[in-house]
Amino acid sequence: MKHTFNQIILITVLSALTACGGGSKSTTSNTTGNTNTDKNTDKGEQTSTTNHAFKVQVDDGLMPLLIDKVDESEHLSAGEATTHIIDRNAFSQAAQKIIDTPQLDAVFKAGDFTFRSNHDGQGPLFNNTSCQGCHIKDGRGQVPASSNEAMTSMFLRVGDSLGNAEPTYGDQLQVFGTIEGQAGGVLAKYRGALDEGQAYGEAYTWVEYETITGQFSDGESYSLRKPIYKIKDLAYGAFIDDVQFSARVTPHVYGSGLLESIPEQSILAYADPADSDKDGVSGRAAYTTHPITGERQLARFGQKAVTGSVLQQIAGAYRGDMGVTNSINPDEPCTSLQIACSEQAKRENDKHHDGVDLNNIDLAQVEFYNRTLAVPVRRGYDASTDVWQAEVLAGRAQFFAANCHSCHIPRHKTGSAPGSALGDVDLVSIKDSRTNITALEQQIIYPYTDLLLHDMGGACIVTRESVDAQSCDESEQQCVYVQRCDGLADGRPEGEASGSEWKTPALWGLGLVQTVNPKATFLHDGRARTIEEAILWHGGEGRAAQQAYINMDKSQRSALLAFLGSL
Repeated sequence: MKHTFNQIILITVLSALTACGGGSKSTTSNTTGNTNTDKNTDKGEQTSTTNHAFKVQVDDGLMPLLIDKVDESEHLSAGEATTHIIDRNAFSQAAQKIIDTPQLDAVFKAGDFTFRSNHDGQGPLFNNTSCQGCHIKDGRGQVPASSNEAMTSMFLRVGDSLGNAEPTYGDQLQVFGTIEGQAGGVLAKYRGALDEGQAYGEAYTWVEYETITGQFSDGESYSLRKPIYKIKDLAYGAFIDDVQFSARVTPHVYGSGLLESIPEQSILAYADPADSDKDGVSGRAAYTTHPITGERQLARFGQKAVTGSVLQQIAGAYRGDMGVTNSINPDEPCTSLQIACSEQAKRENDKHHDGVDLNNIDLAQVEFYNRTLAVPVRRGYDASTDVWQAEVLAGRAQFFAANCHSCHIPRHKTGSAPGSALGDVDLVSIKDSRTNITALEQQIIYPYTDLLLHDMGGACIVTRESVDAQSCDESEQQCVYVQRCDGLADGRPEGEASGSEWKTPALWGLGLVQTVNPKATFLHDGRARTIEEAILWHGGEGRAAQQAYINMDKSQRSALLAFLGSL
């Protein structure tokens, strides 16, 4: 029997899927290329179909994503919201429809300015002085170069093993404090807040690495760096006995408005919490409470999926990362046990915006800026000839063969994009209306995420040690809290996520991360120096895909990395 070129590729890919021991999410098997499409154009709902053993979402007659054939628009990562800028400013561009509308472009630029600015009333506790200080050029933050360098675009969340906030320190360690008469942020001092009554930073945090090694099936070796997190100089006293920490490097912010606009039912279609298809992947949705309406909503932001909108995410970051209160989070970042912090808050300059540090105009402008940032175009594609580089196509086939797409869902279609819950904003005012952001609506996008929680395996232990790694009595000043983890776990539940669950990150823009910020690294805590290391750290539900990568020969691994670098 003769086979067409596409059928030959299909047979190869399906064979590889079987060999890898994990099929993709699917309700039926369809190897003939036929599709069963339930169109519902009136309601705009997305329904599932299958093609080449890959369930996708379709609507309005949209053809499903094929394993053996590249979409004609696949190079446009964000549809009409794709930017062709691919240099160090790749993550800082507005969607073209925003640029073409002067009034909206003005709001975007105003939000950009505020995103980069310091604010009155900052503190008393904080990690950085601006949004841009964490999200470097709207991309990822970075791990400090040494233990002597304070974390500024990386921080540690803190709590207990049940997901409760630490009673004294809250849910996040802020390494800088505000002290009257001293300029800039002040680092932590052991018992400084207790003994001197000053709002020192809460604690000093750093990371050290242990090298672990392994081998690919073809004999080539690799090494990974396993993080060990350490905390000293607690300014407000000791942590509770059941304390857990979670290291976070700040993620990119571009494309967030498009992710917010994906219909909820499209995301839920990929959830399989009971792993009913027995492929080892069981993503589940998380929910949160809308900060204004109090309604239950799908959580799709934060590395453990804890916030449901861009507004909720940035309002929380203003308060937690910068100590800048706002109408969504009006309380200072001081717990009831941090008397020095509360006293310093009283000495802050008078609040000028209804008792908070940031007014709603600025907050809404920053929200608009975040939501309308464009996503860079794919590389490895020649638009003049409509031809992809052969290695990128080969890597794309390996991506599907390794079942990476069961979590990193390639394609979605956005739906409605209502305006800010705060109201329509211009340069000087906010109105009660909520005009949709049409630049984000009805776009075919390729973010490579399902926005669901997945258990990535591992466990953690926290000890108290002296500086030379010996056991330490808790009364000693030089005692250091140390957290060691196996795998990607952090041991700290957050929202509805467990201590080993993480939300699937979007991969679009992945190949430009180190173009925008050469010091940037990968994964939630920046442990992976390269994309390859990030793959090798996959465990739990990602173990089969990681093992598939280990079993590839060098040319196959190179092709997969070329594909990921093109995203």
